[in-house]
Amino acid sequence: MADIRVRPHVAFLFVLAIAWAVFNTPIAAQAPAAAQQPETFPRLHLTTGRSMVLTPDFDVMRIAITNPAIADATVVQPREILIDGKAPGTISLIIWGGAGQRVQYDVVVEQPVPGLEQQLRQLFPGEEIQVTLNADAIVLSGRVSSTQVMIRAAEIARASAPKGNVINMMQVPGAIDAQQVMLQVRFAEVNRRAITELGASIFTGANGYRNWIARGTTQQFPAPDFSQGEDLVFSDFLNIFLFNTNFNMGTVIRALQQTGYFQSLAEPNLLAYNNREASFLAGGEFPVPFSSGVGAIAIQFREFGVRLNFTPTIAGDLIKLRVRPEVSSLDFNNGIILEGFRIPALTMRRAETEVELRDGQSFAIAGLIDNASQADTAAVPILSQLPIIGPLFKSKLDRQQRTELLVLITPRLVRPLDPDEVPALPTLPGRFLPPGDEIGQQLEGGGGVVDGPAI
Repeated sequence: MADIRVRPHVAFLFVLAIAWAVFNTPIAAQAPAAAQQPETFPRLHLTTGRSMVLTPDFDVMRIAITNPAIADATVVQPREILIDGKAPGTISLIIWGGAGQRVQYDVVVEQPVPGLEQQLRQLFPGEEIQVTLNADAIVLSGRVSSTQVMIRAAEIARASAPKGNVINMMQVPGAIDAQQVMLQVRFAEVNRRAITELGASIFTGANGYRNWIARGTTQQFPAPDFSQGEDLVFSDFLNIFLFNTNFNMGTVIRALQQTGYFQSLAEPNLLAYNNREASFLAGGEFPVPFSSGVGAIAIQFREFGVRLNFTPTIAGDLIKLRVRPEVSSLDFNNGIILEGFRIPALTMRRAETEVELRDGQSFAIAGLIDNASQADTAAVPILSQLPIIGPLFKSKLDRQQRTELLVLITPRLVRPLDPDEVPALPTLPGRFLPPGDEIGQQLEGGGGVVDGPAI
């Protein structure tokens, strides 16, 4: 092994060199950092489509501008420069003069105040309303003093651009951050009716009485008819039938009173997001046949039941609703028979409107009281005027009906439920079928049900 010896004065010089390098490195490193700090220049502000004149303190020899598409500069006199704003943005303007003079500016071109914003400021003085325009939408932002101002400003914006989309981001003091609305609708209907029928038809047998064959009817109710033979044909015995075999005479009497009562209550509830339409249907479909060609019958299904369509718009502490509730049921009494198919009609109650409510408030958007009374009388001339027996040649039919309908709506701002707040499902006390020998239970480890909830 070689023996290396270092002289003392050489080692001292080596240590001194290292110390000099260590103490001088931070100083050298700080110089680039100081050079990297951006230099600030005076700013010139102007609006797109506007111009301004800059007057430097020296005669201008030459100018340079970074992006003429944003702003353009022209020397009009030795100490006047005309600057034109063309598009929003920030660029640099450098001016050179004699004797090495030079100055630099940051030219900031801003978007002009839209005409809609100027109009809103005139209509609503003191309100902080900003309007941002782009190719697809109009954005309203800022803070306003009341919900009415926010709603009216949005309506003016929609009227100024009927085909554009208006995004309302204005804020109102005391507004709620909830963005989901649950609408509670209640249909309450009561229907009462009463019918009174009274009439009689007198007739003789087919052989007559003492060579007389007769029949008396007002034709308001069915009466017996004579066939070509020696028989009587009865289409309806009504509700009282009398016949005397000794005199071969009889009568059918219609004496009936009917009363009916109908009550209906439907309460659909539906949840929707702000400015999104939601629909709900609890009912079914019934088939309607129609001709699709020569000798061909096709089936089309029509919906019926309880339907609810609505679109909520949350405007501060108000909820603006466009609601269309509907309740329909099958009506076989007014149906038709087509190609052997019995097609029912629809009894429908529907309302469509726009209202403004606060959270939890209710509004009766529709109400109906319908009173109907009908009286039909029929009589045989002269005979109906005879005393005692005159009422036998008269008949009458009275109908009375009263319908009351009320539609109530109640909007509520809601939030999602936490797991411990979920209510129990409405189920009957009976038990479901127990789990059997499923394939998953036969596999080792539970067959994919290990991570599922316990049954």
